[in-house]
Amino acid sequence: MSHVKNPPGESRREILRAAARLFQERGYDATSMQDIAGALNFSKAALYHHFESKEAILFQIMSYGMDIFEEKVLQAAAAVADPEERLRACIRLHVELVLAGRDREITVILHENRTLPAEAGRHINARKKRYVVYLADLIAAVHATRGLNRPAVEPQVAAFALLGMINWMYQWYRPEGALNEREIARQYADLFFRGALANGA
Repeated sequence: MSHVKNPPGESRREILRAAARLFQERGYDATSMQDIAGALNFSKAALYHHFESKEAILFQIMSYGMDIFEEKVLQAAAAVADPEERLRACIRLHVELVLAGRDREITVILHENRTLPAEAGRHINARKKRYVVYLADLIAAVHATRGLNRPAVEPQVAAFALLGMINWMYQWYRPEGALNEREIARQYADLFFRGALANGA
């Protein structure tokens, strides 16, 4: 009988990280369960012991990604009382999460939920929507503290624009470049505050 090698260390999280990396590099459709097992150097049987299907892995990647995001961004920023400073903290923490750390691939593919079953997709989208609403409410609070009766950009539109800017960074950012994560976060915040949070005509 062949020996089935169990995945090393934090097995489920290691599977999610490896699968996310492969999904990012090859695409979800082009990645098989065998590819994921091979990347971790254990048998496909061991992989199925932890996850029943590739769709289940994708759903858990996204759930884990949202957990990380809520912990590293929302919970960390919640301690900041001033709305403007809290928004700046959200921008900085979100940029750092997308660009740095071992879970980068997890956060990158959070928008790739087109292949999820309907119920799973609704669950992930509901969690994403809560962050959009949170950001829009925070942007509206900054408008209020600045006395902007007619902001240049509506809060919900501004929230989506901010998320698009940050979430797309992985496409162009290079760690060896001239700007580090903190400097990019500062420039993004300046761009956003001078544009979307400016007073309307």
